Order: sequence, then C-alpha cells, then structure tokens
Amino acid sequence: MAVTNAGCDLTYCRMRGIMSVLTAFIKERKMGLNDFIQKLVSSPHICQHAAVESFLKIDENQNEEMEAELGSNSLCFRPRSSLAEESQIKPCDFDYLKIIGKGSFGKVLLARHKETAQYYAVKVLQKKMIMKKKEHKHIMAERSVLMKNIKHPFLVGLHFSFQTTDKLYFVLDYVNGGELFYHLQRERVFLEPRARFYAAEIASALGYLHSLHIVYRDLKPENILLDSQGHIVLTDFGLCKEGLEADATTSTFCGTPEYLAPEVLQKQAYDRTVDWWCLGSVLYEMLYGLPPFYSRNTAEMYNNILHKALVLKPNVSNAGRELLEGLLHKDRTQRLGVKDDFMELKVHAFFSPINWDDLMARKIIPPFVPSVSGPTDLRHFDPEFTHLPVSASLCNGESFAVTSSMREAAGAFPGFSYGPGHDTFM
Repeated sequence: MAVTNAGCDLTYCRMRGIMSVLTAFIKERKMGLNDFIQKLVSSPHICQHAAVESFLKIDENQNEEMEAELGSNSLCFRPRSSLAEESQIKPCDFDYLKIIGKGSFGKVLLARHKETAQYYAVKVLQKKMIMKKKEHKHIMAERSVLMKNIKHPFLVGLHFSFQTTDKLYFVLDYVNGGELFYHLQRERVFLEPRARFYAAEIASALGYLHSLHIVYRDLKPENILLDSQGHIVLTDFGLCKEGLEADATTSTFCGTPEYLAPEVLQKQAYDRTVDWWCLGSVLYEMLYGLPPFYSRNTAEMYNNILHKALVLKPNVSNAGRELLEGLLHKDRTQRLGVKDDFMELKVHAFFSPINWDDLMARKIIPPFVPSVSGPTDLRHFDPEFTHLPVSASLCNGESFAVTSSMREAAGAFPGFSYGPGHDTFM
C-alpha cells in the first residue's frame, strides 16, 4: 500500500511539473500571438486582405470551440490574461489629444472617448519601468484605492482600467482647473477663508479614506487639483496604505520631504495621524507661502521638522493658529485627530463657518473659480507638458519585438482591468 501511494505521489508531482511547464509555454505563446493580432487589427489596410480576414476568423472560431470543449476547466489549461483585447475597452477607443502631466513611470493625457465624446485624463504607465523600480505593489494599491473612491465628491474617480502587453491605463476624471501648487505659486498666499474652504474639502476626503482604513501618506499641493468650478479633487493614490484600522500602525518610509511627519523621518511606527500632519503642512503653506519647516538644505529641513518649534505669524486668526498647532504637533499621540480622527477637525473653531452637509453636497460656492473656457482649455497645465508630442504608440499597439522583461511584466498585473457595472475582468 505504501509503495502504491508513493508511486501515485510521484506521478502526481510529475504531472504537476509538466502542467506547470505547459501553462508557462502556452501563456508565452499566447502573449506573442495577442501582440501580433493587435498589430494586425491596428492596421486597417492589412485587415482588409482576404488571408488576414480568414486568419482572424479562424482564430476567433478556434477560441470559441476551445472554450466549449474545456468548459469550466478551461482555466486549468488556457490561462487568461487581462490584456486590453479581453477587456471591454482598449487604447484605440480614445483620441489622445495632449500630454497634461508626466511622472517616473509614464504620462497623463487628455483623451476623448471616440464613441461618447467624453473627456478623460488617461494615466499611461510603462510596465517595464514599474517592474524595474519594484513599484508593482504601489500601482496595484493605487488601483485598489481608486476602486473604492468613486463615491466621494473630492476624490478623483476611476472610470476604466485596462492593460496591454507593455502598458497600464487608468481612465480618470478629467480635472482642468490646475494644481493647488500652480495657483499657490502664482498668488504666493491665500486669504484665510479660501484656505479654510480648501482645507475643509481636503479634510473631508482624508476622513473618508480613513473610514475605509486607508492612509493617504502623500498629501501635497501637487496632488490637490481644482475642478472647473473651484472644488478640490485629491488625486494620485500610489503611496496609500490600505487595511490600517484606527489603532493600527505601519512603518514604511515614504512621502515628500517637505511634508514628512517627524515619526516618519525617525522611521518609527506611525498611524493615520500622519495625514493630519500633512494637512497642517499644506494649510500652513496656503496661509504663509512655504511649508512650516522648509529649507533649501534638505538635512536642515529634516532637523527643523524634528526639533524646531513651529513659528506662527500674527496674520492668521487665533483659531487658525490653534488648528495649526494641533495638526503640527510633533508627538503624534498628542496630535489633533488622534482620538476621533476627522470628527475632531469638524468641531474645531477654525471650521465653525463651514456647514459640512452643504460642503459634501458641493453647495458651498468656491471662493475662487478657475477661468476655463471648456475641456480643451489647458491654460492651467504646465506648457512643459502640453507642448510635448503625443506618441502614436498609445493606440497602435506594442512593437513586434517582445523581450523577456516584457513577458515578465506582461503577466505581473492580474486583475488590473476594470469597467463600470462589472467586476474586474480577471
């Protein structure tokens, strides 16, 4: 009996090994075929050739027959990818009009959906760069957070996400009132009522994220946009930490130097109050023109954050100075928001002019409305970006040469694709 069991175990192990090799082989070949088909489909004059039409039809019929034969066991033999051609939306569904932003992994473009004529901001990221810098988890975290943020008026909304062999696409709300950073640079400081309005909408968004056990961790004027009506839209969720409940902590060192909380700098455990420190830093910058402990010398700035006392000039109300002192307390256990989170801010005297129900309903008239003539008005975007040429490869598919690093990156984002009214495509 023992010998028989050993024989069965050996046979089972060998079969698993063979299936693993076959699965990897089929996946690799399929990616190459998908790439080839996508190239054909993106070239209409080639598609019209009778032989190509026949090939595409055969491939379609074979896929249907294979799925019918394999039935519910098809996942064991024909691994699915969540590439664009299996999603309900693909790169060529959009006209890419202008580059409106640029980052480490790709670009953000103004795009118009061909069928609906709706305008979106499409964030296009290079998989190879993400894998090279080991940022895969941050990108998937961003997608996960975006999926949860569709119900809040001051958080950017995700409409679709999809992928090709070498790129990831986030299709987001298009917001063209400019970054808060852009307006703050132009005006140097904001009057207190305007700063209060922005701080209230930001606090509302952060409080909502915290209610979902998400800590934002990267609040700064560059990540705060204004829409065409003048309301706040918080964007870029790449550094968010999910699953952090009220009394939980984390310790990953991340953020932007000017806005880092002392506990993060000291590489100590920190909690959601790190976001209230960042809000205090942004509010201080709105009222005084620079972050609270700023220095051109980064080492000196870090020393200021850790040890220098907060300097509050008298051009701000007593309630404003009191709020800043509470938010910018170096000891997180004494910081405003440590007990009841957003509720502590809502009842603070600085926000007494704010009707929070009206704020959430976007009934409060913004103190500043960006001058925007329409969706293609890009005056509030940096010309450094908008003057760049838009690459044709965004819609024409990938190149024929599929490298080993591309193959590795291609399958690294399972479940990335998303469309409204549907679960993930994978």
